[in-house]
Amino acid sequence: MIRRLFVLVASFAAILLPADVLAAGKPAPPATAVFAGGCFWCMENDMRGIPGVLKVESGYTGGHVDRPTYRDVTSETSGHYESVRVTYDPAKLDYGFLLYKYWKLVDPTDDGGQFCDRGPSYRPAVFVTPAQRPVAEKSRAEAAKRLKTGVMKAQILPLQTFWPAEAYHRDYAKNHAVEYHAYRLGCGRDLKLKQVWGG
Repeated sequence: MIRRLFVLVASFAAILLPADVLAAGKPAPPATAVFAGGCFWCMENDMRGIPGVLKVESGYTGGHVDRPTYRDVTSETSGHYESVRVTYDPAKLDYGFLLYKYWKLVDPTDDGGQFCDRGPSYRPAVFVTPAQRPVAEKSRAEAAKRLKTGVMKAQILPLQTFWPAEAYHRDYAKNHAVEYHAYRLGCGRDLKLKQVWGG
């Protein structure tokens, strides 16, 4: 009897209440954002530490070749950027705040590459859906005002297919810690970031 009463009440609720009210109690599905910022090993490692980020994947986007390889991208013939796809919990992390954190991880004044990595595939860029574009454009303008040196050159570009990188690139900072830290120090990434953003 009690079970029938619950079923009857639930049926009436489904008819009388709007779908958005019924769904309000459910957690929001994960959201994604795609960024380019030079070496994807560094971007993957740095963005993984942001609270609310669930997963960061290294890969390639923005080019004209299907299923590009690392060799294709670094040969500068595919048009792709080394990039990361960030999956995050929108209940814990706002896209605008994720953008704020992104800018501090790159030198957006350098459109010839990033740090010691030179060439078009290493340029900084934010890849957006139409819904993300207004937030990204506003964030870019605000970041430009905070720069200590240089002029904002990083672009906001339409999101294209994201191609995951080869397995040996994934979790590189964790799986090859000594090599990663030697590379990062030798590349001068952190020193340059202090010059660009201060601190």
